[in-house]
Amino acid sequence: MLLSAGVASGFVLANRPQGLVFTAQHSKTGAAAVAPPANFDHFDFSNLWLATKPQPALPIHGHAAYLVDLDTRQVMWARDPESPRAPASLTKLVTAMVAVDDAGSLDRTVVIAKEATQVVPSLMGISAGEHLTVRELIEGLFLDSGNDAAEALARGIVPRDRFMRQMNQKAKSIGLTASHFVTPSGLDAPGHVMSAHDLAHVAAYLDEYYPALAAIAGTKEVAISATADHKAFDPHNLNPLLWSYPGATGLKTGLTDNAGGCIVATATRDGRHLIAVVMNATLHSAADATVLLNYGFSVTPRLPMPPWPQPTS
Repeated sequence: MLLSAGVASGFVLANRPQGLVFTAQHSKTGAAAVAPPANFDHFDFSNLWLATKPQPALPIHGHAAYLVDLDTRQVMWARDPESPRAPASLTKLVTAMVAVDDAGSLDRTVVIAKEATQVVPSLMGISAGEHLTVRELIEGLFLDSGNDAAEALARGIVPRDRFMRQMNQKAKSIGLTASHFVTPSGLDAPGHVMSAHDLAHVAAYLDEYYPALAAIAGTKEVAISATADHKAFDPHNLNPLLWSYPGATGLKTGLTDNAGGCIVATATRDGRHLIAVVMNATLHSAADATVLLNYGFSVTPRLPMPPWPQPTS
């Protein structure tokens, strides 16, 4: 069985795109929207490491957790990664991608609808009638975790019901299997779910195909100056790992009653790139992610049974 797993994993890895590179630079250009990938990339993750290495008993509080080495696409630690759970504001990773798809540019202007200002809690602080760019709203979406920014993006480019359909279509198109969206903000709602596996997949996909969004998510602070169209804003990133964990590059935190404390944490060290997902770990999500990342960087998975033949063009 292990040999079969190695062969299957080797085929996936030999045919994967090049390893991902997390980008911490904050792009100032409007050319943030990228064309959809020419080929479907479902970011298949291999379980070979788990099949050949005993999983250590890490002190993880989260009801679900998932650690992936992106360069080899190996799963390095897992707890209930496939169960659909309330994802809280981790939802906003998909919201941002769909908003960029619709807008075509981070520089597109959005007029803030009154309805967007009536959602609570967790606010960027926008007001009805203000004009902000998609970039500015995504800065408030990722750093402040602004539910108002999420609603503004969901209403300001296309009708909200269409935006929600697009979020679910996006999930299916990139290969998510345990995700369904009801709100753009991630506030608790019946049927609004994601799995830890899907969240790792989204993080990898966002970084590969939406590098400008990954850069915003990895930014500690932003000063948005006042203009004739809107007041000043000072988004401050709520992700504690960006301030405390060496090599942290993002990506998003979340908290609701149903979801508990959640985090998708990305980090780069010595040329290696890891994603840690923790769900339902109130007061412990960042600490759990730290434990997972430390373990991931302490060991080095490799491609299974190299070399594998490379596909011909």
